[in-house]
Amino acid sequence: MTTGRPRASSREVLSEAACELFLERGFDATSITDISARAGVSRSSFFNYFESKEAILWSSLDGRIETLRAGAPVEDPAAALMSMCRDLQPDSLALALVNAHAMGLVDELERGAAVRSARIAAVVSASLVAHGAEQVAAAVCGAAHAEAVMIAIERWARAGAGRASLSDELEGALGVAAITLPARGAGRALPLD
Repeated sequence: MTTGRPRASSREVLSEAACELFLERGFDATSITDISARAGVSRSSFFNYFESKEAILWSSLDGRIETLRAGAPVEDPAAALMSMCRDLQPDSLALALVNAHAMGLVDELERGAAVRSARIAAVVSASLVAHGAEQVAAAVCGAAHAEAVMIAIERWARAGAGRASLSDELEGALGVAAITLPARGAGRALPLD
């Protein structure tokens, strides 16, 4: 019988190795070969778990976004996004957000966050349109809700992911975004002037 901490999966070992190297050398100066060597796996094994260095940072959230995208259109964006983020654990993304400058990840995180925000916004927007909302209103609402998720995750990480409550951060941010929700049955856009 084995006791103690269970052996980490190659995915976890690769993620830890990458974060260590990003802190030591910076993101741009760290290669996939370096990460694989530090983790004790082959370079080809790296690609069994991640498609790129950037994917290491976002893999947990990306999986949740894909699950949201694969689901049926949601009627309540806030509830769907709260569910999407439920039990999100502190991982390489939280570490990277807190140590972005030391890891040389500021630009990479900005680009990655924009991509994830756009994916979330598209799901929310399409869901609202499927439930009768006008396209512009749905797009604005989708963007607001997606940014609420990204802001909440960053605030949670900076407050001490694992000690702070992502649910509280997300609930507060989504409460602010709720003002953009189209009124039920409002199928037409309001005039801008």
